[in-house]
Amino acid sequence: MNQAGDQTEDSEFRFAPVILAGGSGTRFWPRSRRSRAKQVLALDGERTMIQQTVDRLLPIADAKDIWVVTNDLLKDAIADQLPNVVPNHILSEPSARNTAPACALAAFLLEKSQPETIIGIFPSDHVVKDAARFAAIVKAGIALAASGQKIIVLGVPATKVETGYGYIEYGDLSEEMNGVKVRRVKRFTEKPHKALAEAFVASGNYAWNSGMFLWSVKTLTNAIREHSPAIATQMEKIAAAYGTPKFSQVFAEIYPLCENISIDYAVLEPRSAKGEQASEIYCLPGDFCWNDLGCWSALHEHVADCGPEDLAKKNVFDKTNQACIDIDSQGNYVYAPGKAVALVGVSDLVVVETEDALLITTRERSQDVGKVVAELKQAGREDLV
Repeated sequence: MNQAGDQTEDSEFRFAPVILAGGSGTRFWPRSRRSRAKQVLALDGERTMIQQTVDRLLPIADAKDIWVVTNDLLKDAIADQLPNVVPNHILSEPSARNTAPACALAAFLLEKSQPETIIGIFPSDHVVKDAARFAAIVKAGIALAASGQKIIVLGVPATKVETGYGYIEYGDLSEEMNGVKVRRVKRFTEKPHKALAEAFVASGNYAWNSGMFLWSVKTLTNAIREHSPAIATQMEKIAAAYGTPKFSQVFAEIYPLCENISIDYAVLEPRSAKGEQASEIYCLPGDFCWNDLGCWSALHEHVADCGPEDLAKKNVFDKTNQACIDIDSQGNYVYAPGKAVALVGVSDLVVVETEDALLITTRERSQDVGKVVAELKQAGREDLV
């Protein structure tokens, strides 16, 4: 891995990855807390999720061009974990305002000094197994984004019915960029109900929205100005103060006034409503073994690394478990650092122990773990969230 993060020699475009790292990761409670959310945890190896995100970007980006948008609770941990990222490129949101203001923030700051830059938007808490394919797709996306006022989204092949993902409907093959197939986007559909998701997957012309986008600084700022003019006005004020003694005050006062809206709703959906040819939105294949690790059952699937039939049978013990015994048990995930763990006659459980908490649920209900955090907040147990 290139720790220095040298820009690839074959790229003539300045590339600035923007890593979104402001989430609280409630569905990985009790390991994740407000001050140690999923992105700063090492869930599947030695490197944390945000470190893995940077690792796969360094072959195609310079470390000094990486930006991170996070919050006050995570900023110090992220700075410690990413020593090669420029400290003032780690931006702490005064309040969480969803992905549209976060994306716009980086774009309007870059517009002042590097308006020709290509921006990549990347969540901080996803896993990608095929880093080489990821790099190839992103390079193709950079070249395509630099060729005009184009918006590029990476669409992961929809291999099964998922109601928790956004879906992208794409049209016929538009062109090829560096050997990568490019398709125009017809429309976006956010988290469809099961019957609709089944129809999407069966049709064969839908992909999951990975939340990874590529566009030039000008394309993104112009899109924000067109579709979210209030956010644009607010960001122009923040950008004007960047690098001055007034920045912290202006940022703290204005950013919380931004609309709480995702980039999908703020830009992509209204832009796609213009029609396939006019919208200039393109989909590249996210066929690099992607997983968003949205809950404990997704982590079980990722670590088990096997087919659907074997997944239901395979127990996954975290490597920190001292000793592991399973008798007539299958399909369980266990994290209990330093403990000997024995499973006897149980199936499809998730068991997670930390110093101050114990979670026991089923893989099927692991999506509901966030409700535990809500209950703890209501009970006033801020020490556990």
